[in-house]
Amino acid sequence: MNADLAREMEIIERGAVDLISVEEVKKKLASAKAAKRPLRIKLGMDPTAPDLHLGHTVVLQKLKQFQELGHTAIFLIGDFTGMIGDPTGRIETRPVLTREQLMENAETYKRQVFKILDPEKTEIRFNSEWMEAMNAGDMIRLCAQYTVARMLEREDFRSRYQNNLPISVHEFLYPLVQGYDSVALRADVELGGHDQIFNLLVGREIQKAYGQEPQAVITVPLVEGTDGVNKMSKSYGNYVGIDEPPDVIFGKLMSISDELMLRYYELLSDISLEELRELKDELKKESVHPMHAKMRLSREIVERFHGSDAGMKAEEDWKKVHRQREIPDVMEKVYRKRVNEPIWLPGLLKDIGMVPSTSEGKRVIEQGGVYIAEDDHLVKVAAESLLVESPRLTFKVGKRKFKTVIFED
Repeated sequence: MNADLAREMEIIERGAVDLISVEEVKKKLASAKAAKRPLRIKLGMDPTAPDLHLGHTVVLQKLKQFQELGHTAIFLIGDFTGMIGDPTGRIETRPVLTREQLMENAETYKRQVFKILDPEKTEIRFNSEWMEAMNAGDMIRLCAQYTVARMLEREDFRSRYQNNLPISVHEFLYPLVQGYDSVALRADVELGGHDQIFNLLVGREIQKAYGQEPQAVITVPLVEGTDGVNKMSKSYGNYVGIDEPPDVIFGKLMSISDELMLRYYELLSDISLEELRELKDELKKESVHPMHAKMRLSREIVERFHGSDAGMKAEEDWKKVHRQREIPDVMEKVYRKRVNEPIWLPGLLKDIGMVPSTSEGKRVIEQGGVYIAEDDHLVKVAAESLLVESPRLTFKVGKRKFKTVIFED
């Protein structure tokens, strides 16, 4: 495998769960390069909800990677399949949306995907283009390409069948129609979430039945939401919407765990694999603080959807709010006489009841546990003596002890 192909495969395999198959993808890449034609990369989404969140962007990022490698990105809006309802993971029949609801949602999809994809290099298609042109005979021929036994191999169908839960006949049409989309688009590769693996594999079989070379299949993980437990979803309240205000996106991402941050870097960030390896190494060595790495990620995500100015402002605003929150609005005030010489801080801290003794005050200062508020944020005290130039000082000792000293003439 030559160096260029190896580099492309490293990018393509980044964050992938299923790749069916590696050899097929290599062969398709090599054939496309020899023929000087781009591969056709298909990603379909049903417009069953009006907004996209970061969970959706994992697979959109994969489509973008193919686009940046010079291939044709096809974003298929499933306005026809949306009326059927994807049965994936369902224990009951999904409610059918009206055509009007689907088209309203589709308009938001068209606008939002171009926050990630290059509009000049993207085909936007609707599967109603070919499905509404099908007659009854065409649909019967499509249904004849797959058996009920194969359909019942699908976990959600099998579970519902075994538990005497209803399965509507139209639900069997969903994977068949999704498969026929690949025929209509002559897809070389189809992308999807890991939960879509059955539907994507059906597409391979349908393409064979219609005399086409079967598409390769690449799935990406279902990204965990901000809680780090459940998949990202509005219903769980753990989502980050790409149309949310910059400060909301930044704040939500700053709330995630350090472990989840690295997963988001791998699946959502544009940093190179080499940069990601370096970051992991720096975090392990503690040469980079996790909070700084999290701010970098949060800023990158905000900039992607709202621009660089919004990213910088969101970071500045977060820092300001975060630092302000370190200082309580209400705290005890004590009064002391102003002096024109440096104050010995261990003695002052004992005097105002923040430490039990001057020796404890010295120890806490030496260990970096004493802070003074300056311009609404906290600065670590480095010396035992301080010349007071302000009429008031707010001290923090340890994690929760705050007092304000007001110096009077």
